[in-house]
Amino acid sequence: MSTAPLRHRRERPRRSRRDDRNGLLLTTPTFLVILLASIIPLLLVIVFAFSEIRLVDIPRLGTEPIEWTLDNFRRALANPSFWQALGTTLLYSTLTMVGSVGVGLALALALRRPFRGRGIVRALLLVPYVLPLIAAVTIWQTMLNPQYGLVNAFGREVLGWEQAVGFLNTSTAQVFGVSVPVSLLVVVAFEIWTSAPLAFLFLTARLQGVSPSIEEAAALDGAKPRQILWSIVMPQLKGVILLLCLLRFIWTFQSFSEVYLLTEGAGGTQLMALKVYTELVTRADIGSASAYGLLMSVVLIALLTVYVIATRRKVDTE
Repeated sequence: MSTAPLRHRRERPRRSRRDDRNGLLLTTPTFLVILLASIIPLLLVIVFAFSEIRLVDIPRLGTEPIEWTLDNFRRALANPSFWQALGTTLLYSTLTMVGSVGVGLALALALRRPFRGRGIVRALLLVPYVLPLIAAVTIWQTMLNPQYGLVNAFGREVLGWEQAVGFLNTSTAQVFGVSVPVSLLVVVAFEIWTSAPLAFLFLTARLQGVSPSIEEAAALDGAKPRQILWSIVMPQLKGVILLLCLLRFIWTFQSFSEVYLLTEGAGGTQLMALKVYTELVTRADIGSASAYGLLMSVVLIALLTVYVIATRRKVDTE
C-alpha cells in the first residue's frame, strides 16, 4: 500500500499551521501600531474622563488609587460654553460638508467635457489640497489682514468700506440688517477651499465611469441637458456624494489645526476640538479634557448611527 496519500494528509495540517503562523507574524507589526497609537490612548482617555486628574498628578499615577467620579461630565454638560462649542461645531461641520461637496460637484461637472487646457485647469484646482497647511494659513492671514491685506484694501478702495474688517477676530457683523458670523464663515470658506479638490477628484473619477452612450440615447429621445443631468448623471453619483458627505462631516467635526492656526478660537470659532485643547493646556485638567473628548465621540457616534439606520432603511425600501 502506498504511503503517499497518508504523508500528504499529514503535511496538510503542518502547512496550514505554518501559514497561520506566517500570517500572524506579518500582521503583528500592524496590530502593535494600532494598539500603541489607538487602543491604549483610547483606554487612557476613558480612565481619565471618569477620574479627577490634572497634569500635576501625572507623576503619581500608579502609586495612588484612582478616584472614580462623574463630576467631569456633570461640569461639562452644565457649562454653557460646552453647548455653544457643540452648536458651533455642528454648524461649522454642516456648512463645510455642504460647501466642499457642492463646490467639488460643480467643478467636476463643469470640467467634464474636453476642452483645450483642461488638464492644466484640473492641476491648478488641486493646488489648495496639496498646499502645506501652514502655507495656506499664511496666505489667508496675509490677504485678510486689516492693515495691509488685499481684501480690506479692495473693500476700502473699490467697495467704499469706511473701516477695515477684522475677518479673523470678528464674531458678528451686520450685513443688510442681518447678523453674520464673520470669523466662522471665514474658517468655513478656508476649509471648503482646501477640501473641495478632494471631492472634485472623487466625483471626476466616478464621472469617468458614466457611459456616454446612455446620455446620447437620452438626447436622441428628446431629453434636455437638465433632464439628462438629474435623471441619468446624478443618480450614478449619489453613492459617491453620500460617502463624501459622511467623510467630510467626520473630518470637519474633529477639525483643530485649521481653525487654531487661523483664529485660535477667537471670533466665535471655538469648536469642540479647541475646547478640549483649552481644558488640557490652559486649565491643565486632563479629566475634563478627556470628558469633552468622549462627549465629542458620543455625539459623532450618535450622528453616524442615524446615518447608517437611514441608509439601511432606504436600501430596504428600494
